[in-house]
Amino acid sequence: MLIGVPKEIKVHEYRVGLTPDSAREFVTHGHQVLVQTNAGAGIGCADERYRAAGAEIAGSAKEIFDKAEMIVKVKEPQRAERAMLKEGQVPFTYLHLAPDPDQTRDLVKSGVVGVAYETVVDSHGGLPLLAPMSQVAGRLAIQAGAHALEKAHGGKGILLANMPGAVPNTSTYALNNVTLRCGLALADNGFKKALLDNSNFREGLNVCKGMVTHKAVADDLGCVYVDPVAAPGG
Repeated sequence: MLIGVPKEIKVHEYRVGLTPDSAREFVTHGHQVLVQTNAGAGIGCADERYRAAGAEIAGSAKEIFDKAEMIVKVKEPQRAERAMLKEGQVPFTYLHLAPDPDQTRDLVKSGVVGVAYETVVDSHGGLPLLAPMSQVAGRLAIQAGAHALEKAHGGKGILLANMPGAVPNTSTYALNNVTLRCGLALADNGFKKALLDNSNFREGLNVCKGMVTHKAVADDLGCVYVDPVAAPGG
């Protein structure tokens, strides 16, 4: 499978979908990895690090979206990115569709297979791909609060920043530690086998080829829910 890693374009987002080490794992498994130039700059990983890991470098996001079968990101596809999505592509990223009807509509219309980090569950009902970012955010809140409480920064009681994107090195590596296994499962087995054979991983499937396939997302947005197992061709 050809795995694409675009540079994040959301404001103040410095993380990247794959570290060079994670890219090497995909290559070792026989996949191609195409990384947009400077995608890893925010975590101090130059293009050369990705090349050394066996990845190729793309000059633009368009090249990524034109060629990739699976797109590994951090943040939800922005409007400009959604316009480049193609039917059957697998965006694997945080989606957060429930409060975002515009994104949901665009993903449904595009016919992609959208797998969201934040709704994958484990055998205990936890959210393993969301947990590390929550941990980073919790620790960062203390750091941000201490900074804001300094007299020179506005004095007592002003609390800013707990965004994992503000500490991209820690966040990217923590995220890759939990997403790599799932990403490899998607690439090695294809989305049908990887998701439909694993009920916990299947919870990450939010949209699939024009259907909303996560009940909570469908309920929140007033959309028709389609069980991905029972769906035609599911």
